[in-house]
Amino acid sequence: MRLLKFLLRYFPPGIALEYTQGGDVKTKMIDLLDLSAKTDIKALAESIRASEPIITETVMDQLVETLERLQSKVCDTSVKRYYKYKTLQTHLLPLTNIAFDKLGKRCLTGSYDRTCKVWDIDSGAELLTLEGHQNVVYAVSFNNPTSDKIVTGSFDKTARVWCSKTGHCLVNLWGHNAEVVAVKFSPSQSHVATGSLDATGKIFHVETGQELGTLRGHTAEVIALHYNNEGNQIITGSFDGTVNLWDTRTFQRTSALIGHREEISNCLYNFDCSLIGSSSLDKTAKIWDPRTNSSLATISGHDDEVLDLTFDNRGKMLATVSSDTTARVWDVSKDFQQLAVMEGHREEASKVCFSPNSQHLLTSSSDKTARLWSLESSYLVQTLGGHTGEVFSCAFSYTGDTIITASKDNTCMVWR
Repeated sequence: MRLLKFLLRYFPPGIALEYTQGGDVKTKMIDLLDLSAKTDIKALAESIRASEPIITETVMDQLVETLERLQSKVCDTSVKRYYKYKTLQTHLLPLTNIAFDKLGKRCLTGSYDRTCKVWDIDSGAELLTLEGHQNVVYAVSFNNPTSDKIVTGSFDKTARVWCSKTGHCLVNLWGHNAEVVAVKFSPSQSHVATGSLDATGKIFHVETGQELGTLRGHTAEVIALHYNNEGNQIITGSFDGTVNLWDTRTFQRTSALIGHREEISNCLYNFDCSLIGSSSLDKTAKIWDPRTNSSLATISGHDDEVLDLTFDNRGKMLATVSSDTTARVWDVSKDFQQLAVMEGHREEASKVCFSPNSQHLLTSSSDKTARLWSLESSYLVQTLGGHTGEVFSCAFSYTGDTIITASKDNTCMVWR
């Protein structure tokens, strides 16, 4: 084996070793989720060297320099203020969803006008219009990290896979009996999973469009789904109040996480898939252990429906937003205690995301604003205003240098 180079992954922090073995180029990822401003980089480099025989004394200086670069980027606590960079006059009818590509250079918008559009973030130019659906385009996603394909889910009961360079429809995914409201590429990018109001999920082959299997077991609409990192498991969240776990090879349900008293609004894995979070209209969120299929904690504190939740990049914190107008942040690495409350929205808060470095929280609200909050002290850093309708979605680019907000006023705003 021969080491070729070190590769950086900023969010969540880690380095990759690229090396040759038997003529093949391979990569090994080393997660550094506990990296902080206080980390002794030389000691960390020595510990990595001790566990990786491929790292020799001759590359230690390079390893230390790489780790210092990573630490500088990941632990930057400076407060960035964003200015309105572009307004995308996206669709004639209301927007439904937005999504960034891996590098934050392009974004997708779905709409009631039956199209999905692809936008260049730098120029604000419309790159492509994906036409073909016969009803509302509700769910949109790139196949990150390569971002060369797009999947769309529609109220016409189908999903479609498109080339993100040409806009050509590669395959049409048929089989659901009701609206498709959730779509995801598998980690290998060879499969697409869909969730529908017909109470099922389905898995399709990306190249052929063949339906490989149906996930049957929910008794109401499936509104959220996510693959684990291996791609051998999917979780689905449903209006029946449960989160189901499925084996993607047999399409059988392996477990049902039961405990919420009302509809699920979202569910997802944390970074290493050691935890599952679910939010519900019963005013709570729950943390589950996917290995034992048991509830680890019930997150209580909101006074109204919990509409969204998200883990930070390292999987150590959970954020929730609610119809009670607040956002809350919770420690999920130890004791599930509340770390912060963000108060200031005048109407319900519907979407939440952490900045890539986990220093800030971004929320969107029916009060026509998105807001940026400091996690350190819960204070409001900035109000992103200017929309004339409800702001229903918001997102950071991968590096955190760009924010996009989407509103029912049919526009998206790009902030830098």
